[in-house]
Amino acid sequence: MNRTLVIGDIHGGLRALHQIFERANVTTNDTLIFLGDYVDGWSESPEVIIFLMKLKETHACIFLRGNHDDLLLSWLEINKDNPQWFNHGGKITMEKYSLLSEAEKQPHIEFLKLLENYYLDEENRLFIHAGFTNLNGVAYEYFPKMFYWERTLWENALSLDPKIEKDSPYYPKRFTLYKEIFIGHTPVTRVGETNPMNKANVWNVDTGAAFRGPLTILDIDTKEFWQSDPLPELYPDENGRN
Repeated sequence: MNRTLVIGDIHGGLRALHQIFERANVTTNDTLIFLGDYVDGWSESPEVIIFLMKLKETHACIFLRGNHDDLLLSWLEINKDNPQWFNHGGKITMEKYSLLSEAEKQPHIEFLKLLENYYLDEENRLFIHAGFTNLNGVAYEYFPKMFYWERTLWENALSLDPKIEKDSPYYPKRFTLYKEIFIGHTPVTRVGETNPMNKANVWNVDTGAAFRGPLTILDIDTKEFWQSDPLPELYPDENGRN
């Protein structure tokens, strides 16, 4: 069985990543699409990156760029501090990376530099960390950082009146461009959910692993999904991004 599986925001939770791989019975026949935010929150950010670097040697993997990954790269490359990042999960990541030598950090830097801003498959399904703003699609985006910072795509999906038909002039054009859009970035726990959510043609797979939710892996064809235990249960001595 050849599946395509999409993985939500990991945020340093390697134990959760191991759990969902086991529960979903991930094999080398599966294609794995990671939506970004591999780091920050829990204590195993460097270990998550090491795991992913090794994974791509045995599995077909697509690694997208999250905003936390971009912030880490700026710090590793040019020692660029960001107070907001420091207070939103970056502190423990900085502490862990400070234990590595410059030679040990270099493969992590190269991995982060090669992350993709988005992935569009043969069936016109878009995979992106956060969203996009250009009404003509990702290829026309003027502000590439929106790919991993933007939130209005999901906000619009949440607030869209399901009675509005797709051919209506009031229907958001961004939702007509792609068959489906898979995102992370804005945890569904903000609206009281812990399962992946579908609104319009948008699937949000960030189930709050950075905070008190689980990590999720989703089969993009069947929509079957598997989840880890809530991250605080896997890291009982840590606070995550509470």
